[in-house]
Amino acid sequence: MYALIIAGGRGERLRPLTDTVPKAMVPVNGQPLLAYQVEWLRREGVTDVLFLCGYLGEKIRDYFGEGSDYGIKAHYSFETTPLGRGGAVKQAFDLVESDERFVLVTNGDILTNQPISELIELHQRSGAMATMMLTPYPSQFGVVDVSEEGEIRSFVEKGTLPMWINAGVYVFDRDIEQRLPNQGDHEQTTFPALAEEGRLAGLRSSAKWMAVDGPKDLTESTQALAQGLISFN
Repeated sequence: MYALIIAGGRGERLRPLTDTVPKAMVPVNGQPLLAYQVEWLRREGVTDVLFLCGYLGEKIRDYFGEGSDYGIKAHYSFETTPLGRGGAVKQAFDLVESDERFVLVTNGDILTNQPISELIELHQRSGAMATMMLTPYPSQFGVVDVSEEGEIRSFVEKGTLPMWINAGVYVFDRDIEQRLPNQGDHEQTTFPALAEEGRLAGLRSSAKWMAVDGPKDLTESTQALAQGLISFN
């Protein structure tokens, strides 16, 4: 199975770390963020990882090479001009073997141990053209549990809200290639159109998930990995 990792971002909020490496190669607890993704994918049965490279993409190729040291076959798709996430995925489809019925696509700035088989099973069962992983909306503030009478019963530090957000992990049918933009973001173009047609599915996930977007996220993800709060065993 092929996995496409969208790894072309600059990561402006993580400067100066991203002055010399792309966002997806920022060190987290001693390893590049992408190293954790590759380990997760390998453990889930992915054989071929296709890195979608943009800003300083050669740093990714220098690190992973042809992939054998990491238990995968590594492939690379480089942008000559900025394509956006949807355009980058569309371009990369040319490097996926033609007999692959579907591919996994993931943003390069997340950490998760979501079982891929659950996404694939829902994708096949639903008949959707694309299936996305959903994760509970994390609250940036502490949550207070209060009764109708105004009695405070407990505090939950950084709990979750009763809503779901896009976790940035997808299963795409091969046919989606023609629905992706040549340049732009599939989340703003392809996904709304598929939702209107009833061809977009979502898996409500209880797996660990973290996005590494800024310095605070980097600190929290480093601590979570060091403490074993998120693992890939």
